[in-house]
Amino acid sequence: MDGTNNSAQAHFILLGCSDRPRLERVLFVVILVAYLLTLVGNNTIILVSRLDPHLQTPMYFFLTHLSFLDLCVTTSSIPQLLYNLHGRDKTISYTGCTIQLSLFLGLGTVECLLLAVMAYDRFVAVCKPLHYMVIMNPRLCTHLVLVAWGLGVANSLVMPSIAMHLPRCGHHRINHFLCELPALIRIACVNTAAVEGTVFVLSVIIVLIPLIFILTSYGCIVKAVLQIRSGSGLQKVFNTCGSHLTVVSLFYGNIIYMYMQPGNSSSQDQGKFLSLIYSIVTPLLNPLIYTLRNKEVKGALRRQLLRDREGGKGGR
Repeated sequence: MDGTNNSAQAHFILLGCSDRPRLERVLFVVILVAYLLTLVGNNTIILVSRLDPHLQTPMYFFLTHLSFLDLCVTTSSIPQLLYNLHGRDKTISYTGCTIQLSLFLGLGTVECLLLAVMAYDRFVAVCKPLHYMVIMNPRLCTHLVLVAWGLGVANSLVMPSIAMHLPRCGHHRINHFLCELPALIRIACVNTAAVEGTVFVLSVIIVLIPLIFILTSYGCIVKAVLQIRSGSGLQKVFNTCGSHLTVVSLFYGNIIYMYMQPGNSSSQDQGKFLSLIYSIVTPLLNPLIYTLRNKEVKGALRRQLLRDREGGKGGR
């Protein structure tokens, strides 16, 4: 970019819903409460998974990373969003916008891959139960998580550089709550067909390939489940797999809508609020889905609470 363009883009203005101040006030309260609950819920999952010996399995190792990921997703965007909603200042620096976009895309990539890894874990647990602990050994689990984070870092460097170097001819008003890729492409003052095509191809690789892997894994799980005649065995499979499938549906529904179509074809308002769902609602619901549908996690929470009560009584 030339010097003029750089000086004009020292900051961006995130319009959000600034034309509706009452809605802004409502959103501020709702998002603040949701953010605090997200922090409590995901930290609880991490602590319980780490402290309870019954949850020292590959499934909860991955769940811990998913909760940590959700904490990163919300913290990378929500504090800035709350600041913009609370007052008249809607600006975000060029550097801040670049960092937010990089984190948003990088963490989204990690989540796509981590959900695929969790589907593979469930496939091994259901289809090869006798060899589960041998196949899903600690070394493999660690390597799978490291690969997911490594590819996330790589994507956080590639896609933002494509969007942030587009000429904007001084345009710096983004019709969005966050520095989000489709919104940034939309304010470019050049033909963005090639960029949108590149984003689409990368999205297919990052989003659809893990999704196909997840669906294939669950196809094998369904086939194995149909051969299980034990009622308790079926219930256990539904408890563990149902939670993961719910999370997958919630996550991929939003991501596919936002990234798997041309930048200008979707409703801008729909895109804005879908980003809020991904940044706030999904990380908030994930701990609830895994605790409400999972007897092992609920049991671990009860044991931890009883332990804390006994410790409190013993200290008196």
